[in-house]
Amino acid sequence: MQSKTYNFNLSATCRADVYLSEQLGLTRSHVKKLCDQGYLTVNGKASKSNKTLKFGDEVTITLPENKNLDVEPENIPINIVYQDQDLAIIDKPQGMTVHAGNGTNGSTLVNALLYHLDNLSGINGVIRPGIVHRIDKNTSGLLVVAKNDVAHVSLAKQIESKTCRRVYVALLEGVLKEDSGTIRTFIGRNPKDRTKMAVVSFGREAITEFKVLKRFSSNTLCEFSLKTGRTHQIRVHAKHLGHPVVGDKEYGYKNQKFNLNGQLLHAKRLEFIHPTTGQLMTFESELPEYFEKILKSLR
Repeated sequence: MQSKTYNFNLSATCRADVYLSEQLGLTRSHVKKLCDQGYLTVNGKASKSNKTLKFGDEVTITLPENKNLDVEPENIPINIVYQDQDLAIIDKPQGMTVHAGNGTNGSTLVNALLYHLDNLSGINGVIRPGIVHRIDKNTSGLLVVAKNDVAHVSLAKQIESKTCRRVYVALLEGVLKEDSGTIRTFIGRNPKDRTKMAVVSFGREAITEFKVLKRFSSNTLCEFSLKTGRTHQIRVHAKHLGHPVVGDKEYGYKNQKFNLNGQLLHAKRLEFIHPTTGQLMTFESELPEYFEKILKSLR
């Protein structure tokens, strides 16, 4: 990937790492690394990632050329629901990790994308090319992949501005009393276990809307709509409600009554404005067979 430079004019006050991670779809740690290496300037001066940006500031960040591609293409079958010159829609199966990290070096969605697609955006570097947003390894369903940087920036901005609609379906433990509502908390790393997330006062704002689809004797089928995109957001918010996702051993019950390979959480609907055409794009995915099998047994 050749080096790319992006310029922004601030319309609000916020931290540099928070703003740039949301605008470009980068992790805050990635932004910090770029800042430490001198790739960020504010009003023409090199700046740190924790700098507070103000209205009218001119922000410039350069993404350096990646010299070595560490992620290899792999001929792994994936369900490409749609693709054009700007983007692709993937229906990811449960059990597939989106990109390398935390001990995962191969057989990821990114490895498959490098094999099946001709182009991927380079904003997230060689480890996460094309990845605008993620879904957990054991969560199934739809995600959008950017094939170029212009599309990537557009899609990342839509997610940040909450105009990209992402709807999930989950089976919850217990019977949820409320028919619908909005969960608004702050989510950050769990201070007792850094591998997990939790509702904490020092976290980032997380907003999820929910609606009950069907109640069973001891479970609730629920729809969740993401208004923010925090790590494990729906799973953490379901736990916060007191009704964790069925099959979720990290945030739910240790002793599960169903023999599952992961949580019953599915990214069912994805809606956004196409970066080039300006058209509204809507995609839906059917619940996986194992999910439907559990629902059938509950009926």
